[in-house]
Amino acid sequence: MFYRSMALLASLQWAGAVLYAQSPFQETVVEVNRKMVKLYGSGGFRGLPAYGTGILISPKGHILTAANHLLETPDLRVHLYDGSRYQAKVIVIEPVLDVALVKIEVADAGEYDRLDLPHFDVVEAMNAPLAQPGDWVLAFSNQFQIAVRDEPMSVQRGVIAAYAKLHGRRGIFDATYTGDVYIVDAITNNPGAAGGALTTRTGRLLGVIGRELRNTLSETWLNYAIPINARVETKQEDGSTRVVSMRELFEKGPRGEYKPANVRKKERGIGGYHGIILVPNVVDRTPPYVDAVRPDSPAQKAGLQPDDLIVYVDGEPVNSIAAFNEYISKTNPGNEIVLEIRRGDRLISVRMVLDEHPKKDK
Repeated sequence: MFYRSMALLASLQWAGAVLYAQSPFQETVVEVNRKMVKLYGSGGFRGLPAYGTGILISPKGHILTAANHLLETPDLRVHLYDGSRYQAKVIVIEPVLDVALVKIEVADAGEYDRLDLPHFDVVEAMNAPLAQPGDWVLAFSNQFQIAVRDEPMSVQRGVIAAYAKLHGRRGIFDATYTGDVYIVDAITNNPGAAGGALTTRTGRLLGVIGRELRNTLSETWLNYAIPINARVETKQEDGSTRVVSMRELFEKGPRGEYKPANVRKKERGIGGYHGIILVPNVVDRTPPYVDAVRPDSPAQKAGLQPDDLIVYVDGEPVNSIAAFNEYISKTNPGNEIVLEIRRGDRLISVRMVLDEHPKKDK
């Protein structure tokens, strides 16, 4: 009799756990969806989506999102849960945390005063305990642009698989964020999902869904979210140490007082030889226009011409000469790269195999 009672109790506990896991989340989904936005900006070419996701963190339209290519545009647009559409501007980008703050732009001061949007309480979220491995979570995002205008976000249910250091990369670049992340047992980090929200079953904000990255340890795609209370210690350009935190970003960012970390750059290698002569690099963001092409170089063999504008390298946007040189410096001779160039009003794909650098005459 005792053993039957124990078996019955165990069976009831198991059934209760299953019912708890399968309980509906309609109220939570509706509430969270009102605090989410769809972002539209740069992209739309070679697998770089022109859409993404953001999280409202103030009643006046401050938005937390991922620091990705989407923001590289003067025409950043926001769709709210009810279909309302606004222009937006980037307030600050913090590469160390791989996040950015964006703000809705309104027509006049009167409209701004009336603005009272549903939003997450980030102070409450940062002060709450961390989620633990095994906890059920919900992921909200505009992945694959399933939602437009007033359509609700996509929702996925998953489990926190681990809380660990991020070891990821995009193409040949290591991820800029190197702190702890929530590893999620769900396929959350899809095109358009970056900047989405990871929440508890009750809708409390846990973290920001990150960009698409590969794990440098296993060469598999990562599904992760950066914690809302993330903080990273990093070396500055002047040799000092700074702690970069979400808390400081939320406190100073909306007031325009936040200064992004000036991180010490790694020494750049020489990379493979391409034979492209770019226009003079006179400002910080000089576009990578081709000024000339060296004879018998990989660039000439690939058909590059003066006045070509290099837009993407291997699917990664390069909006300056510095960005192009940075990418090439990490690419070895013998590697093939794919350049997307703008020639006149056309976009052309060019394949080019980098070579060894020519030996200089003595």
